[in-house]
Amino acid sequence: MMSDSPEKVYIGSLNPAKIECVRLAFTRVFTSRRFDFIGRSVSSGVAEQPYGDGETYQGAMNRAVQLRKENPMGDFWVGIEGGIEQINRHMHAFAWMVILDSSRHGEARTATFILPEKIAALINKGVELGHADDMVFKRKNSKQKDGAVGILTNGLIDRTAYYESAIVLALIPFIKTDLFLSIEACVEDR
Repeated sequence: MMSDSPEKVYIGSLNPAKIECVRLAFTRVFTSRRFDFIGRSVSSGVAEQPYGDGETYQGAMNRAVQLRKENPMGDFWVGIEGGIEQINRHMHAFAWMVILDSSRHGEARTATFILPEKIAALINKGVELGHADDMVFKRKNSKQKDGAVGILTNGLIDRTAYYESAIVLALIPFIKTDLFLSIEACVEDR
């Protein structure tokens, strides 16, 4: 049953690409529901450039949990965190998505892609991926636009599209609610 007021979806970022990917995914998944999408700046609680799967996941989870604490009247809280990881000789980029509502959570990880050696060298010196992209490609604020994935694919996959499918995947527990336990049930089982 659709209520008169739209559901509130809080996103742990002010980045337009992240807000738009959430908007696109939610409106594709829940075609008969209305939403307000609200970006908020919240701390990830991890390094500015998260390294490894665990730290990146934790950053996304921290953002979603912090959003829920700060905006308890919301309906959904979405944390997105981009990370990097060295695998063999290559540095890979990826992101984690965590979505919470009052009783469930969903999560998904994007596909990964290899970063060029020039960018990896800058990251190894402590430069965050978005800043490294700007330095190598002589751009400004690329992470608020198409991001590394957009630059490296010549625009075939921009940051919004790259994140959108992972948001849809993170929404699976909200699509197939009968197949997933609530957060409380998961806690009770431990």
